[in-house]
Amino acid sequence: MPQFFLNKRLIILLVSIIVLVALIGFSLRDRSKLTWPEQFVRDTTGWFQSLVSRPANYLAGFFENLQDLQNTYEENKELKSRVEKFASLEAEIQELKKDNKELRDVLDAKQTLRDFEPLPATVIGRNPDRWHEIMIINKGKTDGIEKNMAVVTATGLVGKVKSVNQFSSTVQLLSAMDPKNRISAVIQGEKDVYGFVQGFDAKKKLLMVKAIPSSEKIEKGQTVITSGMGGVFPKGLIIGKVEEVKPDQYGLNQTALIKPGADFYDIENVIVIKRLMTQPDRNAMKAGKEEDL
Repeated sequence: MPQFFLNKRLIILLVSIIVLVALIGFSLRDRSKLTWPEQFVRDTTGWFQSLVSRPANYLAGFFENLQDLQNTYEENKELKSRVEKFASLEAEIQELKKDNKELRDVLDAKQTLRDFEPLPATVIGRNPDRWHEIMIINKGKTDGIEKNMAVVTATGLVGKVKSVNQFSSTVQLLSAMDPKNRISAVIQGEKDVYGFVQGFDAKKKLLMVKAIPSSEKIEKGQTVITSGMGGVFPKGLIIGKVEEVKPDQYGLNQTALIKPGADFYDIENVIVIKRLMTQPDRNAMKAGKEEDL
């Protein structure tokens, strides 16, 4: 009798395996419709998953919203502190403007080296072979453009007007390798340091400010602007920031490498700067050489 039950169990196990294999093979076939047990299992599983996923997604979204709220609070707090600083800075600027105007009225000084008239223009042409040297703008003599006027973008000085036609002008960029392309500049700090923007390091993409006395201490990050002493450019046009300082070949002066404020590669709209203060006599400034701007 025990042997009979043992054989019976073995037979049942074998039949079960065969049925299971048959069901697996049946389920793997390509069919357009599922059987009702399969459909029932799938629907039940889908409903259960939906029942579990909704609360889980809700909780996950709730905690994400809390995190976003916390981040928003921190950002709002930081922005408020910045706004307060800007408000105090704006008030200080207004006071300085008022004091400056009063002093100028007392001295009867109606113009300064910083005064200029902006003339907006659009770049209409650039030679691919001289992309980093010249560009053409859509303003000329009829618009009041003159030779050697400064040309800037919203982020800084890009060059000067090289030649003028009736309705267009050619602009020479600061990145042009022209030894006559010199601009009188000042490096701002506790003590202003003067030099000349002359030359461009094509490898490092940096301007070079030369003729800086070796005794002057220049640090990275200092702002470089036009000095206004060249007779053509107004004072205060942003040129860039000091990136590196190195001695010249003789060790008597220093050369500061300047990261330009403007992007010489991507220029579409510019502003031509017309200086309002009376310009000095160019012949007296040239002394047989190209004037510094």
